[in-house]
Amino acid sequence: MHQLKNSSILVVGGTGFIGYHLAKKSLTKGWQVTSISSNPPKKIRHLSKVKYIICDITKKNILKKNIKKSFDYVVNLSGYVDHSNKKKTYKSHYLGCKNLTDIFLEKTPKAFVQIGSCIEYGNLKSPQKENNDFNPKLTKTVYGKAKLLASMHLLNLFKKNNFPSVILRLYLAYGPKQDINRFLPIVIESCIKNEKFPCSRGNQLRDFTHVNDVVDAIIKSLVNKDAKGQIMNVGSGKPRKIKSIIEQVRKITKGGYPEYGKIKFRKDEILKLYPSINKISRILGWRPKTNFDEGLVKTINYYKTIKQK
Repeated sequence: MHQLKNSSILVVGGTGFIGYHLAKKSLTKGWQVTSISSNPPKKIRHLSKVKYIICDITKKNILKKNIKKSFDYVVNLSGYVDHSNKKKTYKSHYLGCKNLTDIFLEKTPKAFVQIGSCIEYGNLKSPQKENNDFNPKLTKTVYGKAKLLASMHLLNLFKKNNFPSVILRLYLAYGPKQDINRFLPIVIESCIKNEKFPCSRGNQLRDFTHVNDVVDAIIKSLVNKDAKGQIMNVGSGKPRKIKSIIEQVRKITKGGYPEYGKIKFRKDEILKLYPSINKISRILGWRPKTNFDEGLVKTINYYKTIKQK
């Protein structure tokens, strides 16, 4: 393991939810942290010791001008969040990744970690196991295809150029400072305000991992040479029904009126979505440490404090 105190890390997408937590943790290790993102950080996610570069990673020439130096570690968390814009989604999640690797082939880091997605498996049965059987036809969404193409590209670079690619396929992350446009923050905020809110029937099984555990997995994969050339799932491996999570939030907050069935399932909705985490625990010795019930209470408490300000 190479974990020098004054290592440098580039967090692409460092102003986002996971990017912020990764940057914060990296600073506590004494690492020099640079962030690249298309927008400056929101006030709640600004870190004074981080160098922020504002730049669109889909524009290779501009990106090249902004990445002057080499880094020990590169983590790619970037990508357009609103997947309704198909062109932007494809460009940011695939082309952006390709542009980054083109630049870093010349100044290779010790590790290049790509944050992939469970959607890359398409409708592969849960618990989903890592496989290198890349079939873009399995995944119906542009987002899933773009992520899958990025994974294929990175593994190809590992085979051909020994580029230090690591792909972490993430399930659902949660925790403080997540934007309100995500499932848990929406539910939590509605329950704190004691409002009605539309939701699906809630019988889907989903897998949630606390952001601190996600960051721990990323850092372990950066400093472990056995991670190179691997795809690893990052999740809890303990799926929960969406409805039971909503009811748990209601119980803790003593509020909220979920309107079950108001939101219809998407045509491509996968009802059971959770990973096998045997591979990541074997290679990195990683398992999530945060108990979901405790993590949920802390997350709810965070959203309560920001409402009071």
